[in-house]
Amino acid sequence: MADKLITFAVPCYNSAEYMDHCIQTLLTGGEDVEIILVDDGSTKDDTPAICDRYAQDYPDVVRVIHQDNGGHGEGVNQGVRHATGAYYKVVDSDDWLDEAALAQVLDKLREFVAKGHPLDLMIANYVYEHVADQTQKVMDYKNVFPVGRVFTWKEVGHFGVSQYLLMHSVIYRTQLLRDCGLSLPKHTFYVDNIFVYQPLPFVKTLYYMDVDLYRYFIGRADQSVQQDVMVGRVDQQVRVTRAIIDAHDLVALKEKNPRLAKYMFNYLSMMMTISSVFLMLDGSPEKMLEKDELWAYLKKRAPKIYRKVKYASLAMCGGFPRWVTITGYRLARKVYKFN
Repeated sequence: MADKLITFAVPCYNSAEYMDHCIQTLLTGGEDVEIILVDDGSTKDDTPAICDRYAQDYPDVVRVIHQDNGGHGEGVNQGVRHATGAYYKVVDSDDWLDEAALAQVLDKLREFVAKGHPLDLMIANYVYEHVADQTQKVMDYKNVFPVGRVFTWKEVGHFGVSQYLLMHSVIYRTQLLRDCGLSLPKHTFYVDNIFVYQPLPFVKTLYYMDVDLYRYFIGRADQSVQQDVMVGRVDQQVRVTRAIIDAHDLVALKEKNPRLAKYMFNYLSMMMTISSVFLMLDGSPEKMLEKDELWAYLKKRAPKIYRKVKYASLAMCGGFPRWVTITGYRLARKVYKFN
């Protein structure tokens, strides 16, 4: 039996400026909560000392792992390896959780543990917190999932364009993550896509709470989702997309679980679109060749779905002129404000 109700893993890399706010919101969960602070080789500020201070001040709640720099994914891996909570959630050190929503979520998770029927996946809303214009955008799933009861993939509705499951919205059962062999690559950004995607076929029971739990900070110039940063790191986006291609046989999954397979197909199409768009935003001959190679990789690895993904993707494997694809991306960025 798990020692704690939930483990929050907080990867920290030179996070001294903002990590206190994140940790303070998690501490409101009380002693049912385990917080694992993973110091990812921070050297530019007081992150290691801040982590140690919290472990000293809250010895029954906070644990610290100091590691050589391995990237965000290795921070998540460390959390999974060492978690003692029945459930597991990643909270980035510049984000935070709404305290009232957290109390509701923890109460519900306690119910499932007390009944001896642990849930595989808890889903809640997340909120984009835009620092530049002080606006918020709530991302919910009321039209997709039944609210307030256990359900299966057979009952899942249609996901809208902006309604993909992200790391911000999911709480997995810890043992499920271990059983599915989840291991994120080191020194790679955007691995949160793998974290959400790979375990999904192992999920049998789901529960959706219509509460705004996760607060996703948008606005730092060096943030990994900023457009210029994503263009500069597009090779890592491509690496993650290839891992998504390799993760599951969607044709075989469709026979067992058609609704889940449809969602995962759309997610793969979205990942192909993102990689293609940012390769085109770079626009160099080398990156345009890399785009063609990515689509060739999909065709080789998953020939039965290649054409469908191609036509589902905004990039259309070059089917639209480059300027049309980029204009479409910039319009979507303005509407949905995702970076």
